[in-house]
Amino acid sequence: MEKNLLLVGSIPCDTAEEVFQTWGATFGAHLKYLPDGEVGDRLHWIDGQAFHVFNGHPDIETLKRPAPDDGVERWKPRDIEDQWTFKVKPGVDLVRFSDSGWRLGYARDAISSYFVFKTLRNEGVLPDDIRFMVALPTPQSSTVLFFKDPADWPAAQGGYEAAMLAEVETMVRHIPHEDLAIQWDAACESVDIEFGLPWLGDEITPERYETYVEQFTRLSASVPDGVALGYHACYGTLGGWPLVEPETLGKQVKFVNDAVARSKRKVDFVHLPMLDRSDPEYATPLKDLEVNDAEVYLGLIHNIESFSVRLANARRCLPACKIAAPCGFGRIPPIQVQAVMDEHKEALEIYASN
Repeated sequence: MEKNLLLVGSIPCDTAEEVFQTWGATFGAHLKYLPDGEVGDRLHWIDGQAFHVFNGHPDIETLKRPAPDDGVERWKPRDIEDQWTFKVKPGVDLVRFSDSGWRLGYARDAISSYFVFKTLRNEGVLPDDIRFMVALPTPQSSTVLFFKDPADWPAAQGGYEAAMLAEVETMVRHIPHEDLAIQWDAACESVDIEFGLPWLGDEITPERYETYVEQFTRLSASVPDGVALGYHACYGTLGGWPLVEPETLGKQVKFVNDAVARSKRKVDFVHLPMLDRSDPEYATPLKDLEVNDAEVYLGLIHNIESFSVRLANARRCLPACKIAAPCGFGRIPPIQVQAVMDEHKEALEIYASN
């Protein structure tokens, strides 16, 4: 069976086993890569990093946290206005994190989920030819959202990137390369590239754009050959998807092109978000996508009523495109998960029949 589907990351299940037993068992034949659903604190993407990693660090001051619910603490922001905000304390040139390779929690979670993944694959619940995928936020996304003052970025981003790359090194020591895929998620960059982040101005500067694409030189180099590597551009879901609605895919195509061009090794797959736009002009920039032989997944799975038209528009520009949702599902209520799963089933049927 053709492997034409990508699950981007988060799925609102309680455990990795539940994700594998439901989504993995249902769609495994269509997948090259299967995430663990980013269960637990990762379900809310980088907000768990704000709560557990930045909040309380001796070199970091917490300026703002999500407002409580009737006096009860809340660490999950309601929207971007309710988001955590931090500042690096005076005199700190680099924020350093202890327990190298484990402090951020990504390696610990990946190793635990891989054990469940491997067990279910051995039992035949999952196909033999599927890889376990770990979705990681880029260091730029993990810091630019929380540290509003650009003067803090060198200290915050430098230290966090070192901690994240150490997490990758831990993962690839404990998970066989041929069983692993690592996807770098670039949501804050994608939003900033389109319209600018509110606290930074209405337009991204060339210097900031260069910082965003330059990081992929180091991020790609951290992933050894044999481990599949992917990039996920995203418009974000905090407060509702999408956070931005550009007129075309032009800026995202350029961003992904530049990220792949800066990479130090082969990029196996890329993912681009796509809005519910049925006009052909919206998808036209896909003709300019230059990602070597990386497989391209487009975020078309939403509003099935217009899916066929949007898929046709995309295929006219990129005949070999594959499909995905535009983002993860971590912030949707669990009661809606079955409907999202049904959308994926219908999208695969339409994809195969057209």
